[in-house]
Amino acid sequence: MSESTALWRGRSGSFRERAEKLVAAMTLEQKIAQLHGAMETIDIYALSAQAAQSGADMDQLAAQIRVERHVPAIEELGIPRFRITNGPVGVGMGDGTPSPPATSLPMTIGLAAGFDTDLAHSYGDIIGAEAATLGQHVLEGPGVCLHRTTIAGRNFEYFSEDPYLSGVMAVAVAQAIQAHDVIAMGKHYVVNDQEYERFRTNVEVDEHVLRELYLLPFEMLVKDGRIAALMSAYNRIRGVYATEYRHTLTDVLRTDWGFEGYVQSDFWSCRSAAPSLNAGMDHEMPDAKWLNETNVKAALQDTSLEIETVDRALVRRYTQMFRFGQFDRPYEPGQIDAHAHGAVARAIGSQIAVLLKNDGGMLPLNRDVGSIVIIGQSAFVDEACLGGGGSSKVLPLYTVPPLDGMRNVLRDLGSAATVTKVTVADDLSNLDQARNAATQADVVVLMAGLVATEGADQPDANMLNDQNRMLEVLLRINPATVVVLKDSNPVLMPWIDDAPALFEVWNQGAEDGHVVADLLFGVVNPSGKVPTSYPRSEDDTLYAGRPERYPGTDEGDGYPVIRYSEGLEIGYRWFQAQGISPLFGFGFGLSYTTFDITDVSVDAPDGVRTTVTVTATLTNTGSVAGAEVVQVYLGLPVPGQPPKRLVGFRKVLLEPGESKQVTIVIDAAATNHPFGVWDYATRSFVTKPGEYTVYVGNAADSTPHTATLTVG
Repeated sequence: MSESTALWRGRSGSFRERAEKLVAAMTLEQKIAQLHGAMETIDIYALSAQAAQSGADMDQLAAQIRVERHVPAIEELGIPRFRITNGPVGVGMGDGTPSPPATSLPMTIGLAAGFDTDLAHSYGDIIGAEAATLGQHVLEGPGVCLHRTTIAGRNFEYFSEDPYLSGVMAVAVAQAIQAHDVIAMGKHYVVNDQEYERFRTNVEVDEHVLRELYLLPFEMLVKDGRIAALMSAYNRIRGVYATEYRHTLTDVLRTDWGFEGYVQSDFWSCRSAAPSLNAGMDHEMPDAKWLNETNVKAALQDTSLEIETVDRALVRRYTQMFRFGQFDRPYEPGQIDAHAHGAVARAIGSQIAVLLKNDGGMLPLNRDVGSIVIIGQSAFVDEACLGGGGSSKVLPLYTVPPLDGMRNVLRDLGSAATVTKVTVADDLSNLDQARNAATQADVVVLMAGLVATEGADQPDANMLNDQNRMLEVLLRINPATVVVLKDSNPVLMPWIDDAPALFEVWNQGAEDGHVVADLLFGVVNPSGKVPTSYPRSEDDTLYAGRPERYPGTDEGDGYPVIRYSEGLEIGYRWFQAQGISPLFGFGFGLSYTTFDITDVSVDAPDGVRTTVTVTATLTNTGSVAGAEVVQVYLGLPVPGQPPKRLVGFRKVLLEPGESKQVTIVIDAAATNHPFGVWDYATRSFVTKPGEYTVYVGNAADSTPHTATLTVG
């Protein structure tokens, strides 16, 4: 290490000061070389078209960029090779040859169903530990765009339809990742809520809607999570590409929120050199399509770009690298403890599954049942359902298929039950074989679902390959039949009345087989809650008959324009505001035991100006241990606001007959602005006068306890 290099690699000065010293020592060519990734430039649009024409999916496309997720080192300056790995559902496509395998975790939508920040921290801890072990510097996640529609291709990477739940869970994940000195990168900033025409779409959204819904989880990541990086989205916002939109990249992110990290483009979302850097984007990935020597030098020459702006972009990234000690860390990839991390994945998976229906207490199944048959299409019965197509997909260290998992769990329970499997062809050509097997078995477990993918939204909310017809036929044969759904998104269920018992276990990842069996046989009591509402039909959605809301219309500019004209009414807010009853509403979830919420009180000594403390007694009134989520919602006395917004929750584990006092504090100054609405005049969140209603219960549409607070 040279004497000059020691100036920024030593411990003297702040992280930013050291970054500034480093940038001051760089030549212009070195600076430009550090503004972008090292992949050889390709035409992503041509490649996407080729993939579509050939039938290749995003996994095949992503495989071509598997080993190029880095910025080259500059050894004479002590700048390491900057290694970037995808997320957010585990360590995805990292920099390495080949991309290193890791623990395949449940999808993020499933994690949100846990309604448990401790669970989210465990999830992020696995991701951060494995990224560090594999020598990666950046983990591209968590993703906090909202589930505006149930058919969006990347909902599996995002948490929920609610900004507070998404934000508080994402903060826990990000903090756990960064505790391992790995940069967490929130994405996709912002309103990347659909995959349809994502390279072209323009989103038109009112400022108060943007602030109160879609920006809110990002604000929480910045302020509460101290996240080091954000990834800018593909789409346009109000006619300007997200990578060039100064309002979100600078005015909101830095002026309003005080963000000190850096902004990376999504892969090929950068559309320019000078406009992107001037707006506040700092780093182009995965190549130098725009931030190359020719473009940057030309922009500096014609003064559309200043060298100080280039320096600013590098200082922002290097500051975070110094913050996490990444300049001093040798590249020494280690071995992941697959067994230990798999056990954590199994524990997480068992706590996020949602028991949606259990007529007559059919579940849990008796471990002494004679014979069980698992029936479903190959994606759901032959292998563990890893889920999530596209660049975030994890190369698993191992997997537990459904048949193996159920046999293992039954063996551990001392059961002599036999388990067989029938794989139904995607065209249902062997449905008679499945019928016969269902007739002969003591218990039938039907597995079905949906694996969504980056790059494409679903045509509708139905499961693919005629699975609804498969279930309609098979549910009428054996009364001892359980449906296990393995979904990336909520789905329509026209067969629901014929299903006596129904689980949503999501795309579980590596431990799929064990998790499902643990739940079915009561080794674990389910405690998940619905994070995104299930509509009864497509007609009940906010975009039904409204193409301007989705998929957008061409208003004369040649690209689709999506108008968020529903305002603040998405998810459960939409259903409640419209008086529509969902099939399964936000926050709903059954258990193998029962609970009672009593003695609810609301203490607000200063109205809603400081803190409001909600207390309640939660009692397990059933015969087995289980966990319930006490949820607090708020109704605001402001025109245009939906009936309720989630402002607090707490998950509590209780033994049979046990009671605990639950306390949930709603802080008026919290980053989710629980009592606030966006005020156009002051450009800030304000609390309006009127009567605020506090709702307490165990789901958005089950809040029997209320209290009123008055603001003069």
